[in-house]
Amino acid sequence: MNGVHDMGGMHGFGPIEVEDNEPLFHEPWEGRVRAMRATLPGVHSPYGGRFFIESIRPDLYLKSGYYERWLLSFEDALLKKGLLTAEELDEKTRFYRENPDAEVPRGEDTEVASLGATLYPRRARREHDGSGIVPRFGIGDSVKVGNININGHTRLPRYVRGRVGTVAKLYSSQNIPDHVPESEKGPQPVYSVEFEGRELWGNTAESNHVLYIDMWESYLEPASGGLDQ
Repeated sequence: MNGVHDMGGMHGFGPIEVEDNEPLFHEPWEGRVRAMRATLPGVHSPYGGRFFIESIRPDLYLKSGYYERWLLSFEDALLKKGLLTAEELDEKTRFYRENPDAEVPRGEDTEVASLGATLYPRRARREHDGSGIVPRFGIGDSVKVGNININGHTRLPRYVRGRVGTVAKLYSSQNIPDHVPESEKGPQPVYSVEFEGRELWGNTAESNHVLYIDMWESYLEPASGGLDQ
């Protein structure tokens, strides 16, 4: 999906402000959003939360913060799954807008709390043992990224398409989360590919600048050299 979320290499968004000793959450509601996402991980299946975030209206996406995008995508997923109605959401939104000091209900379900505490470590890496899957590329191989454009979610950044890099690391095979035909789903080898800065940004690249991107095997093809800049 080519959308406003794919900002790599784009200009005009200003500098990245680094906050010293930045807290994990700036507001309590941000922690609640993360907890909701943790306790209902299947809501975003089969493509995951990134797909729903990428589907946010472009103007709303640009003016929303990190956890605001999480919240918007979570609401969208709940609505699409039929777990929440638009009327219910509008009613609660209206209530808290009119009563900003109203207390937010808190549950004391210890079983759910325990589940939320363990979900992230368990879901951090959904790897397969790769049994029977032979990687096409090895460390040190020169690879070229395909110019792949699909009408749906993809983990392939737009700015790296058509560029040449070098395989730096091989991971275990993992399911591809992209919108691809059923015949192409299932585990694939995943590689960390190193790209020289000049290959991506031309003569404007900083000296000695390299970038590592994790990529599924179907994104790559053999290559013998870089692109002319």
